[in-house]
Amino acid sequence: MADTDKSDVKDDVKDDAKDGAGSGLDMLRDELVEYLEAQAGHLVEKTGERLTDLTQQLLQSADGKGGGFLTGVGSRILGGESPLKALVAQKAGDVKDKVVEGAKSLFGKSKGKSGRAKVMNIIEVLDIGLPLRETYDHWTQYDEFSGFTKGVQSVSQSDEVTSDWKLKVGPSKRSYKATTQTQIPDDRIVWTSEGAKGTTRGCVTFHELGPTLTRIVLVVEYSPSGFFEKTGNIWRAQGRRLRLDFKNFQRYVSFADPDEVEGWRGEIRDGEVVRSHEEVVEEEEREAEGEEGEGDEEYEDEYDEEEGDDEEYDDEAPDEEGDFEDEEEEEDEEEEEAR
Repeated sequence: MADTDKSDVKDDVKDDAKDGAGSGLDMLRDELVEYLEAQAGHLVEKTGERLTDLTQQLLQSADGKGGGFLTGVGSRILGGESPLKALVAQKAGDVKDKVVEGAKSLFGKSKGKSGRAKVMNIIEVLDIGLPLRETYDHWTQYDEFSGFTKGVQSVSQSDEVTSDWKLKVGPSKRSYKATTQTQIPDDRIVWTSEGAKGTTRGCVTFHELGPTLTRIVLVVEYSPSGFFEKTGNIWRAQGRRLRLDFKNFQRYVSFADPDEVEGWRGEIRDGEVVRSHEEVVEEEEREAEGEEGEGDEEYEDEYDEEEGDDEEYDDEAPDEEGDFEDEEEEEDEEEEEAR
């Protein structure tokens, strides 16, 4: 009887334990479900708020100046893109446009009083161990520049004043039309050039330091136009290119054959030829002949003066034979008197 009561008590304890365990899991499960429901509701509220804000922004863009954004999104959706992809792509496009506008404002014309674009000044000085005329004649041979420079591809002259230059700037090619404003033989050349991507004003002067030493001073004012040129202008790429080509000119003329140099020696004033190449050459030849004639006349005058001096000396010199005869006659007369 006692054993039967004990077994009943054990069974009741086991049932209570099972019931307690089951009720605890149920409570934990219920709490977990409630938590997840609460988080889901909170997420939905957040999403709803964000969608509301986005909708308001879209409506404001449609009502204001940014109506193009909503139109662009609609066009992308009609083109087959998902709404989310269309929004992201259109937003990225707007960011790109803002970056480009910022770059333009950075490299574009200044908003100061002058309103002019930034100008780059390039000044180079170079001494070349050649006579003045030979150095100047080399410089006037523009069609030879493409053979020793890196930036010049070709040069073609329309006439004595204008020329077309094709340049290479990195991977791009540029064309410029140059006009000579002033050109004085063995002295200076002033020019201007215009192109789609910039303009330049330049002046090169030649100075004789000695019979076989010439100094060249090069001054260039460069105004870039275009994103690529303005970007290169920040790093002074054009200045470095011109400096290297200037040194290439020095190397080229130093090893060139002087007998093959035949430059253009005409004179230009205010963009017009005032003396042709032939006229200047003829004038220089006449001056050279005149200098040679003056030198011969001076030599002849000096020679004549020397001959005149000799004649005067001969007149003043005593006649030795005559004087000796006179002395003998005087001695004879003295002897006769003494007798």
